Parts: sequence; C-alpha cells; structure tokens
Amino acid sequence: MRIRSNFFHSFYLKVAASFVLSLLFVALLGNLILFKYSLKSQFDEFRDKLKTIAQTAALSIDVDQLSIIPLNFEGINTLSFKEIAVQLLKIKQANPLIRYIYIMTKTDKPGILQFIVDPDALTTKSVKAKATSFPGDKYDASDFPEMLGSFRKPAADTNLSTDEWGKFLSGYAPILDRNNKPIAILGIDIDASDVYLAKKELLLRGAFVLFMGLIFALGLGAIFSIRIITPIKKLIDGTKHIAEGNLEYQVEIPSRDEIGQLAESFNKMSLSLKDARDKLHDYFYRVVQAMVRSLEAKDSYTRGHSDRVGEYAYQIAIVMGIPIEKAQLLKRAAQLHDIGKLGIHEDILNKKSSLSSDEGELIRKHPVVGEEILKPVFLDTEMLSVVRSHHERYDGKGYPDNLKSEQTGILPQIVSVADAYDAMTSTRSYHEKMTKEEAIAKIKEGAGTQFNPAVVEAFCKVFS
Repeated sequence: MRIRSNFFHSFYLKVAASFVLSLLFVALLGNLILFKYSLKSQFDEFRDKLKTIAQTAALSIDVDQLSIIPLNFEGINTLSFKEIAVQLLKIKQANPLIRYIYIMTKTDKPGILQFIVDPDALTTKSVKAKATSFPGDKYDASDFPEMLGSFRKPAADTNLSTDEWGKFLSGYAPILDRNNKPIAILGIDIDASDVYLAKKELLLRGAFVLFMGLIFALGLGAIFSIRIITPIKKLIDGTKHIAEGNLEYQVEIPSRDEIGQLAESFNKMSLSLKDARDKLHDYFYRVVQAMVRSLEAKDSYTRGHSDRVGEYAYQIAIVMGIPIEKAQLLKRAAQLHDIGKLGIHEDILNKKSSLSSDEGELIRKHPVVGEEILKPVFLDTEMLSVVRSHHERYDGKGYPDNLKSEQTGILPQIVSVADAYDAMTSTRSYHEKMTKEEAIAKIKEGAGTQFNPAVVEAFCKVFS
C-alpha cells in the first residue's frame, strides 16, 4: 500500500500525465493535418481530371481551320470560327460543370494573350457583353503562370479564382500544329462553387477542432503545470534566499513526491550551511576580536573601548525595539568597528598633538579599511555598514562618504552615538575624559546635527 501511495503522489506520474495530454494534442493536430491532406488530395485529383478534359478537347480542334480565323471582330462571321465554336459547345454540353471554354494564342507582348475562339460569341453580338470575348480581344495573363505555362504542357490552376461571374477552377492544354509546335491553348473554366464551399467548410471545421483542442490542452496543461511548477518555484525562491545569505530560509512544500523529498533535502542543506557559516563567522570573529584587543592593549587609554561600544549599542538597540537577534549581531559588529585602525601606526593613534593633514586623512580611512577586512566573511551588508559608516553624521558632514541619516541606516547611527559617548567618557592621549553628565549633555547637543534624534532619545533612556 505504501508503494502504491507513493506512486500516485510521484512527480513521475505528474510528468507522465502531462506527456499523455501532449500526445493527445499532437494526435488532434495530426487529424487536422490529415483532413487538410485529404482535401489537397481531392483538389489535386480534380485538377488532374480538368487537365485531362482540356487536353482531350485540344486534340479535337482542327488546327488548319484555327489558323485561318481573322483575329478581329469580323472573325466570328467566318466558317472556320463557327465550326470550331460548335465543336467547343459540344464539349461544353458533354461536361455540365464547364462554364466557359475558349481558345487563345500569344501576342508579341510578354504575358498578353488574345482570344481566337469563344463560342459564346455566337449568341452574343455586342462587344459590351462582359461574359464573352471576340477574336483578337486581349487578355492579361501575367498573373496566371499556369495559363502561360500551358503552351508547353497541360496545366491547371493551383488555387480557386473568383471574379464577378463566380468561383472557377481553370485547366489548359496546348493546341499543336502538324509539326507538334504549340500555336494556341484551349482553356476550360469549371464551376468550382461546390469545391470552394467544401474546402471552406472543411477548413472552418478543422479550425474549430484545432481551437477546441487548444483550449482543452491549455486548460489541462495549466492545471497540471500549476501543480508541478508551483513547488519548483518555491525551490527557486529558496535558492534566491540562500544566495542572498538568508540560510535560515525553509521551503514549505507539503508533498510526498520527489519534489517534496527535494524540498526536505534543501531545508537540511540550508540549515547545514547556516551552521557551517555560523561556526566560520564565530571563528573569524574571535580572531578579529583578538586582533582588536591586541590593538587596544597597546594603548591604556582605549583598552576595552570596542567591548564597551558594543554593549552600549546593544542596549540602545533594545530600547529602540530592534529584535534581540539583530541587536546581538550589532553588538558583535560594533566590537569590530575600529578594526581598520590595524593599518595605522600606534604613534599616530597615540599622538597627543594635532594630527597633520596626511595623518588625519589616514585616520579617516580606517572605516573603509575595516570594511575591506571584514567583507570576505561578513556577507551581511547592513552589518558591514556599521563598520564603514559609524563616523557618518546625521547632517551628512561625516566621513568617509558624507552620507546623511536616511542613507546610512539606523544601525551605524546607533554605533555613532555609542562610540562618541565612550570616547567622551574615556581618557585619551589628546583629551581628558568627561563626566557622565557632561557627555550626555554633549550627546544631546549634537542631536539633529551629528546624531539621529531618535537614537539620542533612546540613549538617554539607557544612561540617564
């Protein structure tokens, strides 16, 4: 029962179902193509019969009489014209589908033919009659390659033609002289209304079947695709979160098929990566923290500064409602905020007199240097910004990027206040320490210019 249950929940079955639906669609399309092929076969058979009729009729024409018919209006009064016209009328009567039958020959202009015999001229005496032509009347056949090619061999139109008299399919055959050279062609126009309607009806029916097949296939395809693609999209979304560094992200796919198993493995993998990253970060952090403490140990004035700044920043963050987990990360980042000073000689760091312009520029670079040191391991850009931007000011006059408060984020602004407070309340080589009250007053004085007023307010709640 367990195997059977897994089978019905398997991804394989879903793919198989989609494949079967695809086959059904292909079969449907194949039937439509078969219908179209059948129509083409019938149409080609009709054309072949038409060419045979035209060729048989052409063989019955007396070429000697045909050659002496004058190519002008008076040609209809000649005996030769009348005899050939009668012969063509007999052929027309023997084939009820024939609407028009005629004989034409070439002119000295390419693509232009002229009539020799149109039997309807026997009963139509007016040149204004549109349904008949007289000897010598010109006809532009440049758009009818089958007609022009019929001087070489029998031919038939490949498409139905429509004019003011109806829908026709035409066939042609060469009329040869005694030396087997073509001197004219015999043309037959067959009433193709029935063929046209049948073709149109079949095409409409095929289009309808195709349309319904498409709707059916798209409907079922959409249903199956949603069930198959949705969990895959969740996995893709999960990989994006992992790529962005959110290793705690878990994919929720309540399924027992292969996709569900893949999601379970994905979740285990992300947790393993998080554990490995946390251990690596902890190791790196401890190494860097040891370096910072080693740096501070060289100066009795600043010993413990980074740890105090981290603790102050943590307390301010908690008062401001920042989640504990993020506040703890802030504390660790704050403890490393001066890591960039590792590249600065201790004589400059402990200098009692004013710094030169070059020395001052070197000091102002330590946030950037610190960020570069931590960047290979700390992928969290928000925490890296604590190191880079803790000397930025609320009014944008800080360093290294002259960013205003809305450009730095709240965490660097918290560390800025914590760092300033500890600096004020510690004895440095270049100034005596302030009392707690003096430092708090100084911090309040800088609210809105150097410091974020909201951070100052939280700071006061912690230290007042």
